[in-house]
Amino acid sequence: MNDTPLESVLIVDDHPLFRKGLAQLLQTVPAFRLVGEATGGAEGVEMARSLQPDLVLLDLNMRDMSGLEVLRQLRQMRPEPRVVMITVSDQGEDVVAALRGGVDGYLLKDMEPEAMVAALADVAAGRVVIPPELNLLLAAALRSEVRPQSADAAGLTEQEQRILDKIAAGLSNKMIGRELNIAEGTVKVHVKHILRKLNLRSRVEAAVWAVERPRG
Repeated sequence: MNDTPLESVLIVDDHPLFRKGLAQLLQTVPAFRLVGEATGGAEGVEMARSLQPDLVLLDLNMRDMSGLEVLRQLRQMRPEPRVVMITVSDQGEDVVAALRGGVDGYLLKDMEPEAMVAALADVAAGRVVIPPELNLLLAAALRSEVRPQSADAAGLTEQEQRILDKIAAGLSNKMIGRELNIAEGTVKVHVKHILRKLNLRSRVEAAVWAVERPRG
């Protein structure tokens, strides 16, 4: 018997056809348990507060409330659900806004079903997920901002550089703590220091910076 707890999922999307299709897709994955479908942002916030899902799949552009506003309210919940934005928008500014709002993933609605399931499984495992084709858009959107020339120039400690490498690999704070044998709370403090030193506002920006940073 498998005692692994199921991942409870709430869908928030005002497009009935996509919402129903996504619900049917989730029902084919044993690890996920669909607990609700909200037809708009306000209903989604209300259902999230009531159901306390582990994972919220959220549309970006909805008629009654933007996905970014829903995201802001979800980030005030305790415990916080993981949130994946699923949208048709591949605009760099939308990706940046969502990531700065704290999403755990940004996926496009035209993904193949198998790729969607794999990405959601990665998010459930604690990783931040962005399709590879959006990484270039994200990097381009961030490139105009001022950044140090290297991690050394930013004054990162050896431990901070190790943590930055783990962030770039997509690991969550909990997973980083396990790999480096330090407390999750200690990782959070280091991440805050890294973002401040690099003049960044999210761990995903730090991951992109880490991949593109000059070496040596």
